[in-house]
Amino acid sequence: MILQHFTDNDLYKFTVMLAIQRLYPWAWVRYEFTDRNETRFPENFARELRKEVDAMSRLAMTAEEKEYITRRCYFFDPAFIDFLEGYRYDPSEVTINQREGKLKVSIEGHWFRTVLWEVPLLALISELYFRMKGTSPQDIETNAIRKGQRLREIQADFSDFGTRRRYSFDVHDRVVKYLQAEGGENFKGTSNVYLGMKYNTTPIGTMPHEWFMYHGALYGYRSATQKALEAWVDVYQGSLGISLTDTYTTDVFYDSFSLKQAKLFDGVRWDSGDPFHFTEQTLEFYRENRIDPGSKTIVYSDSLNLERVEQIKKYVDNRIHDTYGIGTYFTNDVGVTPLNIVIKLSEVKENTRKPYHYVVKLSDVAGKHTGDPEEIRLCKQTLNIP
Repeated sequence: MILQHFTDNDLYKFTVMLAIQRLYPWAWVRYEFTDRNETRFPENFARELRKEVDAMSRLAMTAEEKEYITRRCYFFDPAFIDFLEGYRYDPSEVTINQREGKLKVSIEGHWFRTVLWEVPLLALISELYFRMKGTSPQDIETNAIRKGQRLREIQADFSDFGTRRRYSFDVHDRVVKYLQAEGGENFKGTSNVYLGMKYNTTPIGTMPHEWFMYHGALYGYRSATQKALEAWVDVYQGSLGISLTDTYTTDVFYDSFSLKQAKLFDGVRWDSGDPFHFTEQTLEFYRENRIDPGSKTIVYSDSLNLERVEQIKKYVDNRIHDTYGIGTYFTNDVGVTPLNIVIKLSEVKENTRKPYHYVVKLSDVAGKHTGDPEEIRLCKQTLNIP
């Protein structure tokens, strides 16, 4: 059994789970797996993955995990923590097929339940793939120490965001250990709740793209940003205040981001497009709204490496607080080519009696939009995006 811990998952999956449970308990959704590189998976991969998914039904929160979440995740109420203690993965929610090496995975069920599958399932696919390929990781300690030391030297605040496409749990575990040791005060934590507990550091995370995608599909693309942010505030009352901006492009986000929300939210996250243009766009937005940019934060998180972090940090030049969420470059820089895989919402409905609606995500990079092509066209047309 590859996955051994219930909280071996990213914090944002738990935070959005609570928000869904609180506001949309009847919502029913479908997720689809996408392999952007169209990898040919080893023979019988689907069969082995099925065994691992079935074994996840045995995962349960331990007393130690519950104590850590109660202590460090102050934004979770006791009823939700008790719910997590009783939660069990239902493997029947996951469908797995393989044809001519191509892997197909889908997830379907109540949103508040199925939301937990995405990150551990991606991590599981990645680790199983490299096991079945017979590869061995190289230079784990050397690379992690070098990166932690350099990030501390340039005074870049950083966190580990590397669960989903890691080489393996063991590599991830060791990397976080070395990053914490070498990064000093600039190491701010990890998105992985279990490793946050193991190394007594801060669990990092707020909201995902799927939160905006659901609201866009059900309430309309023009009102999606406002509706999603107001709903988040209703649940968390100002906690977990970093917002994604690129679900329907950053231009659309800033057209919708109200003064009230801009003052309430601690900052924004850059996850696609040009980081330098995004920085200027964000600074201009805060200044136009008479908000001191120095009181806000940008979390940079798209395909980062040391060179990219240094470039961005030099450009920001202390005009706003900058911090960096680094993923695959931390947890799968071991001499292999990482998989380029995602699991995204594809369809949603308010309850089982209603029809499905397609969901889409528009990137700040042209040509990287995801979802049904006709729905993407409709979304762009609605938002006046060329």
